[in-house]
Amino acid sequence: MADIFGVVADSTRRDILRILLERYNQSSAARGELSVSDIVSSLGLSQPTVSKHLKVLREAGLVGVREEGQHRYYHLDYAPLEEIEDWLIPFLSIDVDTTLAGAGDETEVLKDEQRAFAAAIGKAFADTSFQVSNVVKDSGVKKSVKKWRKND
Repeated sequence: MADIFGVVADSTRRDILRILLERYNQSSAARGELSVSDIVSSLGLSQPTVSKHLKVLREAGLVGVREEGQHRYYHLDYAPLEEIEDWLIPFLSIDVDTTLAGAGDETEVLKDEQRAFAAAIGKAFADTSFQVSNVVKDSGVKKSVKKWRKND
């Protein structure tokens, strides 16, 4: 399995995940599924490019696929996103100003722009985490993942 951080580092793959999440939020009856052609038209990219990114996402376990004849319908799989969340939470819970207060002169490297950037990343992650956790809570997937982790 590919490193999940490397997989989501690509902006096109993040866009695909976002589109699948939006689809899920619009209609849970269809399990949030979208055909490859729907994803292609949403992104304005070529079908081979989208298919290449979907393959990477599928191999990382971030999306699932249902085949129906010659058509493939993709949906978001939430469990691997918890790996990212678990890794990030300790960093987001650190109070930067308090931690840096006693560190000395080398902390001057962190300028206002860097703090603003870090805050923007933290906010974006928190917003995304909130959206995904609501979807996971609604779908019952989180309970299944926790049960699976206990047995692992």
